[in-house]
Amino acid sequence: MATQELFSTDIGLLSLFTIGFVVAMGAFFVRYIKRNMQHDERTHGSGQS
Repeated sequence: MATQELFSTDIGLLSLFTIGFVVAMGAFFVRYIKRNMQHDERTHGSGQS
């Protein structure tokens, strides 16, 4: 019953879109931050002298 409501009503579809968007945004931020951290380490070294 809950899954039928989730996939068939406007508010359920909006909820699915919101959940998917938040998960995708989180994955993007993790990837973006990791990439920039690796780039900074290559550019500036490990930071320990």
